[in-house]
Amino acid sequence: MRLTLALLAVLATAGSAGAKVVDSQANGFEVSEAVEIGAPTGKVWNALGQIGSWWDSEHTFSGNASNLSIDLKPGGCFCEILPGGGVSHMLVVYARPDSVVRLSGALGPLQSTGASGHMTWTLKETAGHTTSFTLTYDVGGYAVGGLNKWAAPVDKVLGQQATRLKRFVEAK
Repeated sequence: MRLTLALLAVLATAGSAGAKVVDSQANGFEVSEAVEIGAPTGKVWNALGQIGSWWDSEHTFSGNASNLSIDLKPGGCFCEILPGGGVSHMLVVYARPDSVVRLSGALGPLQSTGASGHMTWTLKETAGHTTSFTLTYDVGGYAVGGLNKWAAPVDKVLGQQATRLKRFVEAK
């Protein structure tokens, strides 16, 4: 319970430009993030697979993003190593290289609720070899007090991660 409250507090204080709560109700929400990344889709795709290099350590259970990994193929795990154990954050259910990744699971403190989520990462190359990266996360189910209270904090955290991905790719 303490960890859940601490993670919710961290979620609530994170910020991001371009973050958008698409819908928010007691039984679920949808958030969407979009960033333009100055690199071709292949480079962005490769960076997605290096999630421990761009995800913020503050938004991990271990406090260290280098403990994160993701296998970008169906059945692949977005996982985190913990001392003596680990966390399966999400499972890859669809992967089309350089184009789309779909994941299923509840992130962070949402794992302690009756919620489930589905996240899609979409990459579209635009003129000039830049990539339009869109992240959409739909969450539904049950949480005490309603899932709508989670929408804005989750949106901010995911917006931050999209911005960190952009910075990581463009710095390479």
